[in-house]
Amino acid sequence: MRSFHKRAFVPARPEPLPRFDMTRARVISGLDGLRSLKPAFLRTLSRELDVESLAARLCPVLLANHSAAILGLAEHVGGDQADELARRLQQRGYELADPSRYILTAPLLLAIARNQVTAAALEARHPAVRDSSPTALADAFQELVDWGVHNDASDLHINIRVQEAESDVYFTLSGRYVAPERFQRIPTATLMEMLAVAWMDIRGGNGAVFDPLIEQQGSLIKSVDGRPVLLRWASLATDQGPSVCLRLLRRDGATSLKSLSGLGYLPHQIQAIDHALHTSGGAILFAGRVGSGKSTTLASLMARIPSHRKVITLEDPVEYLIPGALQNTLVRNLGEPAHAAYASKLRTLKRSAMNDVLLGEIRDQETGRAFMDLAGSGVSVYSTTHAPSAALIPERLASDFIGVSRDFMATPGVLKLLVYQVLVPELCAQCALPLRELLHNHQLRRMWTGTRSFSEWLDAVSHAYSGAIEGLRIRNPQGCPACLLQHAPDLGGYCGRTVVAEHLVPTVQSHFLQSIRQTDSLTYLLEQPEPAFDAQAELNELTSAMHCAMHKSLAGQIDPRDIEAAFQPFVAPAHRSVAIRRALSRVSA
Repeated sequence: MRSFHKRAFVPARPEPLPRFDMTRARVISGLDGLRSLKPAFLRTLSRELDVESLAARLCPVLLANHSAAILGLAEHVGGDQADELARRLQQRGYELADPSRYILTAPLLLAIARNQVTAAALEARHPAVRDSSPTALADAFQELVDWGVHNDASDLHINIRVQEAESDVYFTLSGRYVAPERFQRIPTATLMEMLAVAWMDIRGGNGAVFDPLIEQQGSLIKSVDGRPVLLRWASLATDQGPSVCLRLLRRDGATSLKSLSGLGYLPHQIQAIDHALHTSGGAILFAGRVGSGKSTTLASLMARIPSHRKVITLEDPVEYLIPGALQNTLVRNLGEPAHAAYASKLRTLKRSAMNDVLLGEIRDQETGRAFMDLAGSGVSVYSTTHAPSAALIPERLASDFIGVSRDFMATPGVLKLLVYQVLVPELCAQCALPLRELLHNHQLRRMWTGTRSFSEWLDAVSHAYSGAIEGLRIRNPQGCPACLLQHAPDLGGYCGRTVVAEHLVPTVQSHFLQSIRQTDSLTYLLEQPEPAFDAQAELNELTSAMHCAMHKSLAGQIDPRDIEAAFQPFVAPAHRSVAIRRALSRVSA
């Protein structure tokens, strides 16, 4: 299909060009080949001809003798778009060079089209312009993935600043956005080429080549230490350039799935989940923020399903290998409201005599309709969504963006269990410090960065915990050999993250089901006031995720400052810091 319309050209047309003979196309092998081009390469003409959208396929360029040539991928350089581009060059008064067309690799073509390779930089052999072969680029990309996996990163971020010579690489470590020094200030052109090469291995991606001007999604498999790692690719076209986020998902099979208790769930929560798991029909839904570990928990839950039940999954893409499950990757373009392949899979699914279905994430009207279809068919459904609490999951599903029927959700038995979870940094058990260190350690006090004074904060903590703060521990920013990452010293004192969660069983909350039907969930929440935290309460009396986090902090697992960051600040009715300081000072080491 041609990209140019006849009305965009001037009326006077030259004689039609004969069909291009592909045997006349010349291959440019890397930057050295571009440097040796005669006549020499001067600059791109993409902007002048208003064809920047073709950058991933074709690029018109000006040569030193003021003739013009077309650079392109092998599969496009002899096509209709290239022919139309040649005609447009002639209409603009350019003489076509001989030969007039050249074949390049995708990384080099994009670098030229985006003005990352210039004649001056080629001549000066500028360090930002490197002849990175696909093999070298693939090796460099593999190094990023290796580092992320070895340091237990959840995400790899490559943020391109196209107007700058250098860009940086970030990782998400223990929930924090970190730029290791070894991956800072990488030449922008190299990162662009690296992404273009990496995209060649993408499965289910929208687009044959990496295009920094559009949003693209897909997945690829890399091997680290002989073990497969799934990279879930999501690129965002920002004003500064493409920002690519790669979720790193280990694919070691069942051995990589932690138990629910290993993830951080408390015994009474696991009991509620197991009860729902062994009850036929209805939906178990997990909610949380982006990156809160919902998919990990869901995979761990699915692994607990007895082997005599048939389990099928519909995912975009398959993230964790679930033992015994029949897993399906369904790639959907988020720009399209409906997909024939998705609807066909659902129709077939209902004839597959399954007992349990994992439905990836409910995030739009198509997945909302699929949820109603499956949950209404009598099978057990498991899924995730984004919501700020367990009680507000139905509000999210009933939103205009998803459109699940309120009457359907309010039907007894449809919503079986609602769970909300948050991932909170877990303290290193080897070097965490008692809270009283904040009273005596002047170095720690100088690092205090709270919006309140230390005295005010201490008052609020004591009030929230009813004075039972002697067992609280805080992070040691210096870290220790057990937790310190060589390339991320700012994360010293942490040792991974732990789940804190809350759950709600709609079938025993008749008023809750009524509030769903009447669009009154907020009133329901107001009528269920959150009781004050009781340090002596039994675990099964903990109702909110924040209370579960506070319980774990009493056991020395979580810094109370991280609880505030994840939920809300502690509040004190009055200042009692002097008495609290004295009480803490009397506590022995």
